[in-house]
Amino acid sequence: MLFDTHAHLDSREFQNDLPGQIDNWIQQGVSGILAVATNLDSTLRCISIAERFPQVYASAGFHPNYCREATDEQWQTLKPLIDHRRVVALGETGLDKYRDDCPFDRQIDFFERHIQLSHESGLPFIVHMRDCEQEMLDVLQRSTDKGRHNGIMHSFCGSQATADRCLEWGMMISFSGMVTYPRNDELREIARTIPGDRLLIETDAPWLSPHPYRKVRPNTPALVRHTAECLAMIRHETCDAIFATTDANARRLFGLDSISGTKQDRAFSPEKSR
Repeated sequence: MLFDTHAHLDSREFQNDLPGQIDNWIQQGVSGILAVATNLDSTLRCISIAERFPQVYASAGFHPNYCREATDEQWQTLKPLIDHRRVVALGETGLDKYRDDCPFDRQIDFFERHIQLSHESGLPFIVHMRDCEQEMLDVLQRSTDKGRHNGIMHSFCGSQATADRCLEWGMMISFSGMVTYPRNDELREIARTIPGDRLLIETDAPWLSPHPYRKVRPNTPALVRHTAECLAMIRHETCDAIFATTDANARRLFGLDSISGTKQDRAFSPEKSR
């Protein structure tokens, strides 16, 4: 029961026999995959993939590095897509100062749009953060709805203080293969402190392959097992317990029926979020 909450299945690396690859990942224990979008075209591709495979779900949104080309018309086109039966999350959105692909004020604008749409729709938003930890916290602080957020800190690599603040806002913390890298002791210590009901795992495939496959490309959803096993070790839990916990957390967050896996009607309630 391994739910990969962040994979870019519309990337070119997966276009050669995607059905065969997904079948192989399922045979290796992958119970669900969120195909994460980066712009409008990517959103449509992710939805198309999710329509074909019952274990795959889709997000809808604009990655901060793609916001330069995004238009208000595209945003209005995107908004109705979140009602699609296979769309269970928004994004990935967020902020990125590592690359100079998009003016920072435009990234903030689209980040705030995703957050607002999350509060309106009840869908969780996926946060990309790179070299802008304080700026990201500032946006989340001023965008809170009664002090709560329904969001995921994707491929978390921030500080303990940032993790604690996001937990206070009701957010989920997701760990990728980076937590397995030998030198990331500080990140593993943070992972150890995350409450079990806020913990998610992901690959960010086709990137961020986990140890000992760090030099292998592409990363695949099947390799999320190594991230889960690493979390089990540092948290002194069994692998089966981490597998089950993170799978249940993902299905609860994405509003999926635990038996059929279908998207349920839902609305985010800040008062009820822990």
